[in-house]
Amino acid sequence: MKELNEFLHVVGINDFVEGHEVLEVPWKKYKKIPELKEESLILKGLINGSTALALKVKGKDEPAIRVWATFLKYLPLIETIKTEHTFLYKKARDLLLEKNLNYKIN
Repeated sequence: MKELNEFLHVVGINDFVEGHEVLEVPWKKYKKIPELKEESLILKGLINGSTALALKVKGKDEPAIRVWATFLKYLPLIETIKTEHTFLYKKARDLLLEKNLNYKIN
């Protein structure tokens, strides 16, 4: 999925708002397809992780904590789902967790 590669790029350069944007289209598409429901939740989690970091950068700590919790909620799905995108989901998860080491949402 080209959007996941773009997500990795923009989050890698700390463009967290754009990280949200690039995954929104596939997330909206996937959530309408029953067989892709779990993948849509993973995308939702990654979107929320990027959004939480964007909020933290803006000094909005409480909203960042709430949104980060949604990211954390969907993380376990990455380990259980069988999809061609699993490798990229893991890279995206790891990147968001690494970025949070700098921003310390919680």
